[in-house]
Amino acid sequence: MTTDETSLGATIRAWRDRLSPAAVGLPAGRVRRAAGLRREELADLAGVSVDYVVRLEQGRATTPSAQVAAALARALQLSRAERDHLYRLAGLQPPRDGLISDHIPPGMQRVLTRLGDAPVAVFAADWRLVWWNRSWAALLGSPSVVAPEERSLVRARFPVASDRRMIAAWPVVAENAEASDRAIVADLRRASARYPEDARLSELIRRTLDGNPRFAQLWHSGAVGSHAEDRKTIRHPTVGEITVDCDVLADSDTDLKIVIYTAAPGSEDETKLDLTRVAGVTTAAPDQT
Repeated sequence: MTTDETSLGATIRAWRDRLSPAAVGLPAGRVRRAAGLRREELADLAGVSVDYVVRLEQGRATTPSAQVAAALARALQLSRAERDHLYRLAGLQPPRDGLISDHIPPGMQRVLTRLGDAPVAVFAADWRLVWWNRSWAALLGSPSVVAPEERSLVRARFPVASDRRMIAAWPVVAENAEASDRAIVADLRRASARYPEDARLSELIRRTLDGNPRFAQLWHSGAVGSHAEDRKTIRHPTVGEITVDCDVLADSDTDLKIVIYTAAPGSEDETKLDLTRVAGVTTAAPDQT
């Protein structure tokens, strides 16, 4: 093999070529020259510009940030070993064991693509949003306009004075807000025991304890548990109020959480959910589940 064939750009191109549109939930569309993803499709999935993907593949950009490397690994549906190889090619240290992972395994990626048109998102163990589909963005607003560290359910539900996160243009109201808040705090406490050396988690807990009395009160109650299903009312700016069931599926190995919104079949709420997809993605970004 030549050096060029083992470079970061060549490797990204090879991974892109092997991934079909169907594998990431995209329609095949018009006739393609190759079976793999187009550059613009990879760029859209990873949340980067097409020009940046071009520069990476051509070797004109060789040092993506850890954030971009993680996004590319998710978009390309890399295994853990492949993700680590991507990091090393980018001159980065792969994420250490024992820390919260934002990486979505290929098997989970395949499950996500089979959930159809339901609004779906994936959160890490500290409730940072790491992936969402188009239906989620159409219903709640595109999270891409918010900085990655601000795509946090904890920061949205328990803000502190220094937060500059985007304010939701319409609220997401839990049927039982008290139980929902307690579940989030309890789940975060459980994560703190599993990932005691994770700096991102420790800083999130510290800043929220110091800056949000409600969070501090719930934290000091000492409850330990996990997030459960709930009902929400979403006030969408175009179609009005939509009542949905919110189910949370947790992966025991990674502590990733798949959050799914559904409405009763044949109901007015199901029709409204369909209308949000027709209306398209909005710019507001309420990081709520």
